[in-house]
Amino acid sequence: MGELIQAVVLGLVEGLTEFIPVSSTGHLILAEHALDFPKLVGKEVADCFTIFIQVGAIAAVVVAYPHRFAGLIDFRRTEGFSGLRGLWLLFLTTLPAGIFALAARGAIKAYLFTPVTVAVGLVGGSIWIFLAERRTPRCHTESLDAIGWRAALLIGFYQCAALWPGVSRSAATILGGMMVGLNRKTSTEYSFFAAVPVLTAAAGYDLLKSLEFLRAEHIPLFAVGLIVSFFSGWAAVRFLIQFLRRHTLVAFAWYRIGLAAVVLGLIAASAAGWIQFQLTP
Repeated sequence: MGELIQAVVLGLVEGLTEFIPVSSTGHLILAEHALDFPKLVGKEVADCFTIFIQVGAIAAVVVAYPHRFAGLIDFRRTEGFSGLRGLWLLFLTTLPAGIFALAARGAIKAYLFTPVTVAVGLVGGSIWIFLAERRTPRCHTESLDAIGWRAALLIGFYQCAALWPGVSRSAATILGGMMVGLNRKTSTEYSFFAAVPVLTAAAGYDLLKSLEFLRAEHIPLFAVGLIVSFFSGWAAVRFLIQFLRRHTLVAFAWYRIGLAAVVLGLIAASAAGWIQFQLTP
């Protein structure tokens, strides 16, 4: 499979899974293993590519909520989820995971980016979804404008669980919001906005770190992945909001369990020598 076709596949995987609570990181790790993408383009370029295409997903959220983002940069506004107050809430949500990620980034990439750990994260996140949907505290926050600083900070601590691949940043943020009293729709929308500083920081950091490995011939690869990620991310955002108007998150939990079963089955078949399935990056 050519580089550009693989870029399309990985862009689709990123865009479709970044905002849906099924773990984009987990899906990308599995897709990279299936495609053997790092061997094709080089590990450093592959690592940078899978982070960089998240910029497409960021742009998709901005396009989906243009008025909200315009409000966030309107510093004349001092109430609700806008202006400096809105940016302060996003900062509080980003802070805990940012600190933990900087402290443990090397260990996470060295030991947790494997199909086995992804399967564990998928199952663990599924159990969390089942528990949250059964025992969610009474909702008292029904709009983004009603979110307070304590809730924003607590959501940030819940978001740290997503540092384990397979758990899902969106799942951790949505479930964390529900557990601190946000209704499902508000928590889901807040997870979209909370993704922007996290993904921007990660993309910028990895891009700067990988500049020495990037060449002009990589531009088409990155451009294709970015564009595909943008359009598929926009579609995923619209789908999720519509879906949650009538349904809970339970369907995603069952999907996660099914995917984990497939991954563990492939690992078992590989151990038995029936197929070849790479267990390490």
